[in-house]
Amino acid sequence: MELRGKKINFLGDSITEGHGASGPDKVYVHLIQESAGLAEARNYGISATRIARQVGDLTWDRPGYDYVNTNSFCERFAQMDDDADAVVVFGGTNDWGHGDAPLGTPQDRTPDTFWGACHVLFAGLTAKYPGKPVVVVTPLHRCNELSPRGDCKPQDVGTLKEYVDILRAAAEYYSMPVLDLFREGGLQPAVEEIREKFIPDGLHPNDAGQAIIARKLEAFLRALA
Repeated sequence: MELRGKKINFLGDSITEGHGASGPDKVYVHLIQESAGLAEARNYGISATRIARQVGDLTWDRPGYDYVNTNSFCERFAQMDDDADAVVVFGGTNDWGHGDAPLGTPQDRTPDTFWGACHVLFAGLTAKYPGKPVVVVTPLHRCNELSPRGDCKPQDVGTLKEYVDILRAAAEYYSMPVLDLFREGGLQPAVEEIREKFIPDGLHPNDAGQAIIARKLEAFLRALA
């Protein structure tokens, strides 16, 4: 895909918004715009948001974070600009971490389960941007990812990898290209040297981590037919 002069919408959470980076110019969205010569790189990242709709009004008393019941990806993708040449969806880590929607089943078609929300989002984006690439980016590895209760859930739901696998399966159903940063991102904060250099808090990439995401995502976009 030729990127110069194109308009791309980036739908995401705190990583896309830029939490962890030293400034907006260090976020992968801006880095790709500058490197590839995009006409517009629209950042629709909102911290703490999830793909699935939140059931309750979740707050989490943790310094520096405000986990309020902000709109899910499913509830806000329709407000994105219509004239994008491509769309990038980068989310799911908050669904695992602190979302209270159940996993559901592949047959679900409502935003109230993770499976269903993936269907609602991907079907909606396919209809909103017919014939345009919609790229799904999986969550990065993060600390505590093997916990089936995420960061704060009262009961077992699933590990982060289970959420990643659902994202991949739903994207396959809609024939969407997937950049799997969980498998091929090279960022695993369980390795102390990686965490210190790229993901100091175990979740949010710093400037160096954002630069890695930018390089991999730009290369992936360029490789699209």
